[in-house]
Amino acid sequence: MHLLRGRRVLPFFPISGLRPSRHPHIRTMNESKNCSLTDIEVNPYVHLTEFALYIITFFFGSIFNVLALWVFFCKIKKWTETRVYAINLIFADFFVICTLPFMAYLIWKKSVRNELCQFIEAMYFINMVVSIYVISFISIDRYLGIKHSLKARAFRSPSKAALLCGLLWLAVTIATILKLQKRYADFCFQYDASTPTTLMLLSMFFIFTLPLATLTFCSIEIIRNLKRQLKTNSLEEKSIQKALYIIYANLIVFLLCFLPSHLMLIASLIMNHTETTCSLNHFLRNFSSMTRCFATSNCCLDSVCYYFVTKEFQEAILLPKSSTARTTQTHSVQTHVC
Repeated sequence: MHLLRGRRVLPFFPISGLRPSRHPHIRTMNESKNCSLTDIEVNPYVHLTEFALYIITFFFGSIFNVLALWVFFCKIKKWTETRVYAINLIFADFFVICTLPFMAYLIWKKSVRNELCQFIEAMYFINMVVSIYVISFISIDRYLGIKHSLKARAFRSPSKAALLCGLLWLAVTIATILKLQKRYADFCFQYDASTPTTLMLLSMFFIFTLPLATLTFCSIEIIRNLKRQLKTNSLEEKSIQKALYIIYANLIVFLLCFLPSHLMLIASLIMNHTETTCSLNHFLRNFSSMTRCFATSNCCLDSVCYYFVTKEFQEAILLPKSSTARTTQTHSVQTHVC
């Protein structure tokens, strides 16, 4: 033992049995191999911010969506395609809102994937996907109603809209259950790095890329049509301008809510096939938690759309008008719908 006096003893690493490398590039390689998004802890301040945002979204989302349900069920009597789609969108957003307290608790406590976690995950994913697709259905319905108003009569009816929404709920529910059964993450709402890349890209195409392409195409065509009307019909200039602002806002809101989370998914897929440092993984892990909050906030922002629609319908119901005014306001209602 006296031979060790005055000498610095190097620490022993039971895993590798090797002394730490003196070469920084070797340490970086070892660090990247032993570090992944699924193993990194989220910053406590990010966790707290995420928890607070879920509570705020739950509070305002509950109020807005309950009011929207009351308006569409109690104030609007006539069943239209718009009413069918809007009610389905409200229910999807409302169910997401209902999962937020459980979701915040499970993430905060770092809960394992037990029965409660799997149920909340299924509820969250099903209703988020339904919400995205109903937004796309509304844009398609508006596109057909404005761009091809005569031909669209054969395809547009409240019963057909209800059937389409029913098939959507069924398909998304089955797909989500099958996907979650093959999920091997250890903790609740944790990124599953074991999912094949092809399956992840396919899911991203159907969940985000296809609805975004549909929404973008329909929005651009509606905007072109409204701008042509703006040049030829100065009497409705204010109404058309308002409709244009709403369409722009809907497209921007969709991008702000859902684009960051899917960009994060692409980044995660790239990192699974490349060597990166723990610091980069840590940043992306924290950012990933925030993008989930952005996506969830769409349940509140959709309510902005409801109130524009509600205002127009209340005007159509309460104000006396001639047949010409009725036609003008009906067109206004159609162009104002999200």
